[in-house]
Amino acid sequence: MINKICFKALVLSGGIFFLCGCSSIMSHSGGKEGLYSGTRANTQALGDPDTSWALKPLVALDLPFSAVMDTVFLPWDLYRNDNSLKSKVEASEKKNMEINSAIPPAKFL
Repeated sequence: MINKICFKALVLSGGIFFLCGCSSIMSHSGGKEGLYSGTRANTQALGDPDTSWALKPLVALDLPFSAVMDTVFLPWDLYRNDNSLKSKVEASEKKNMEINSAIPPAKFL
């Protein structure tokens, strides 16, 4: 009897865990960068007049769970988004090297 109750509770909590925070998981797997990207996507969908009336309650229901999942993903997002001056300079140098390899700079004699 106790095993059946524990199993049902485990299945129910697992289902709730996997069904909640959908926007957060989708935004992280889709490669969107930034902090709280799932929560931001939910708020944009709620404010967008093109979002259907049938989807808005689901988005509103998912919003707090996406906020929790985004908080769980916060250390990874902070690690992934290195906005230091050094990383910006390295990215600029890499971009310039790509441009210079495609179009060599003019040489003056």
